[in-house]
Amino acid sequence: MTIVHPFGRSLAVAAVAALVAACTDAPLAPPRTRATAEALAPQLTKFRGDHADVISTIQRATARYHNLEAALADEFVFLHGCENRPDEGPVGTVYVHLGRLLDGVIDPALPDALIYESRKNERPRLVGVELAVPVALWTDPEPPAFLGAEFQREDEFGVFGLHVWAWRDNPEGLFAEANPRVSCESE
Repeated sequence: MTIVHPFGRSLAVAAVAALVAACTDAPLAPPRTRATAEALAPQLTKFRGDHADVISTIQRATARYHNLEAALADEFVFLHGCENRPDEGPVGTVYVHLGRLLDGVIDPALPDALIYESRKNERPRLVGVELAVPVALWTDPEPPAFLGAEFQREDEFGVFGLHVWAWRDNPEGLFAEANPRVSCESE
């Protein structure tokens, strides 16, 4: 069973795009809104070089979101249905927390989005998270990076994003954009 926002993907995508576009003219909060590698260094220092610590942190922070209703109650909203990217593979269904996304902070303990796998006649299964920062808030010339993994620019959503497969093993890697073990068949 997939829970879909009644207005569908187009409204969610339009809302995210409008909110991200607005960031360039009207910052949401001082100085945290302008994300830079230098500004993020202190919060990410504790995770440098220790993937197990990152996974543990993400799993503790998101364990309650195995129940999608808990994610919705905590202000995550449907962004898009299961996506199967050409030349990359399946990603899953994404729910985004707009407040976290628009704060310009990258924090594994407060992921910006949750990635679910839809399952026929069953609740969606949490398979990963996305760390993201709006392109409009990133002031460094190079994309953000986390534990050596570079964020991918996602122009359709106006963000730099990094998937972390904290709940589903991925033969392509912990930070791969897609996961061949995620299925989009039930949508």
